[in-house]
Amino acid sequence: MLFHYQIRNYYLFASPTDMRKGVDSLCGLVNNELKKNPLSGDLFIFINRRKNQIKMLHWQGDGYAIFYKRLEKGTYEVPAADLLTGEQLLFLLQGIVLKSVKKHKRYSHHFV
Repeated sequence: MLFHYQIRNYYLFASPTDMRKGVDSLCGLVNNELKKNPLSGDLFIFINRRKNQIKMLHWQGDGYAIFYKRLEKGTYEVPAADLLTGEQLLFLLQGIVLKSVKKHKRYSHHFV
C-alpha cells in the first residue's frame, strides 16, 4: 500500500495532465472530469503527456497527500482501464508492462 491509510479504489485520469497543477486543480479534475469525490479516500492518478511524470492525490482524513515522481529515463505505461488495483499501480510504478502480467487462477472467497 502506498500510504498508511486504507485506499478503496485507484482511479487513473486518462487524459495527459499538466504536472504544475496543485491540490485544488487536481481536485477540480476529479470532480468535473472523473465525476468522483476527491474526499472519498480513493487514490487519483495523473500522468503527463510525455508519460515520464506521475502524480497521485489522496485525501487522508485531515488533508490531501500528493505523491509525485519524475523518471530520469523511460516512461510510464498508461493502462486502458481507468480503475486499477493496488497491485497494478505498483506494477505501473515499477515499469512492469501490465499486459504482460499473467496470474494463475485462485479460489477467492469474499466476505460480506
